[in-house]
Amino acid sequence: MARTMTDPAPWAGLDPNDPLEDLHGGDLGWAADAYRRHVSDWLDLSTGINWLAYTVPPVPDAAWRELPAKGALEGLCAAAADVYGAGAGTAVVAAPGTQAIIQAPPALNRPARVTILGPTYFEHEKCWRGAGVPVEASADLPPLDRSVVVDNPNNPDGRIVSPERLADWAGRAARAGHVLIVDEAFADVTPEVSLAPHLPLPNVVVLRSFGKFYCLAGLRLGFALGGDRLIRDLEARLGPWAVSGPALAVRRAAFADAAWAAEARRRLAGDRAQLESMIAGAGLDIAGSTDLFVLGAGSRAPLVWEALARSDILVRRFIDRPDYLRFGLPGPEDEWRRLADALNGGAAGR
Repeated sequence: MARTMTDPAPWAGLDPNDPLEDLHGGDLGWAADAYRRHVSDWLDLSTGINWLAYTVPPVPDAAWRELPAKGALEGLCAAAADVYGAGAGTAVVAAPGTQAIIQAPPALNRPARVTILGPTYFEHEKCWRGAGVPVEASADLPPLDRSVVVDNPNNPDGRIVSPERLADWAGRAARAGHVLIVDEAFADVTPEVSLAPHLPLPNVVVLRSFGKFYCLAGLRLGFALGGDRLIRDLEARLGPWAVSGPALAVRRAAFADAAWAAEARRRLAGDRAQLESMIAGAGLDIAGSTDLFVLGAGSRAPLVWEALARSDILVRRFIDRPDYLRFGLPGPEDEWRRLADALNGGAAGR
């Protein structure tokens, strides 16, 4: 049974054998309850989301009133293939967030077993196991006798497997009927690591997220790219009108704004460097990063987490790796000062 998280020092009371304890980032409700303060008091750095949101353009009234037109959805998917640099002939399906797609592949192909490169986003393992498929963990690409899931860049450590290596593995494994799923939720900040330009490849699905880079996670929009058969199977499983009209309108405008994306990448790279320096100054090692989050590591991680929580700052912890803390990027200058003050306070306890 999941804990209520009402202990004012919840780290010490967590049960590492309870999968429900491995909370997603962004859930301020239990933190506010645990420390008996209002949600609005908290600075949420527990997600890997760009803090500066894309400015949402006016949404046409028809997008709210009418069912999304098939032509509009097809146009959006074609634009996604172009923006992500997918090769000619790549099929694309849009979904209400990549989580909906992560939950769909276990129902397809029914592989005998799946290897997940980890440690990584735990929903992959959860969904495959829930579908009755045996799951194995690996730190590297396994032999060519099973299907594989890779987060690239990886969450939470930013590990990257080169797209050329993935393409080579996929090309050989596909001949035995195995599937490669590459979750590129954090690839917008480093598009050069994407496998999309190598598509279409047999039995390969690439997932792309919209909300993290554009800071519009509540819009719930994501894409799967790959070979026609797999993508059409996913499309059938998602059903009609999987994406809302307003989401189509906003994403269409964002895709066309290359200048905004280039400036966001420049700013996020600078912010990542600044955050790494702050975390190292608090006595944690830098175990990995992307331009949307930094992973700190060390035996002091629980103490630092507690110091931050008592300052109403939430970062991402991992119940199976208590030496890890993942920090999202602060936004305005006052958030940077607030984090620095809290880290300095925690570092004073060394």
